[in-house]
Amino acid sequence: MKIKRVETWLTVMFVVSLCFISFALAEEQKHIMVTPADLKWADAPTVAPGAKIAIIEGVLKEPMPFTLRLKLPAGTKLPPHTHPAVERVTVISGALYLGIGEKFEPKNAKAFNAGSVAIMPVGMKMFAFTKKETIIQLHGTGPWGISYIDPADAPKTK
Repeated sequence: MKIKRVETWLTVMFVVSLCFISFALAEEQKHIMVTPADLKWADAPTVAPGAKIAIIEGVLKEPMPFTLRLKLPAGTKLPPHTHPAVERVTVISGALYLGIGEKFEPKNAKAFNAGSVAIMPVGMKMFAFTKKETIIQLHGTGPWGISYIDPADAPKTK
């Protein structure tokens, strides 16, 4: 009889603990709803001259989910580079020309127009450019960043 009470008590404590854990997780995870007008754009000089970034969720240097948008001006050139995380790109507007490889070869790039998606694995060597203003959305799990194949290609920042 004593064993039965202990088992019942442990079961009740387990269920109560799960409830508290569920409430704690719900508190940490906020519902995010964003319209284009809600975006807070900031300069992104480490991406490209004139580029703007709007972070929708996450901390890019942390191992956590992130969603961001990049606004790339016409004529943006992103020399060959890699990312430390899987990169999922959705073109929101304009066109992103994306190529794979260690050399910037525009003739080998494919145009990704609005609505297109590209998913690149960690460490894939790629390059990109725009011909008109283009907005892309990136999401994944950080940390996120850009490492240029040739460090001399990294945009100069003040």
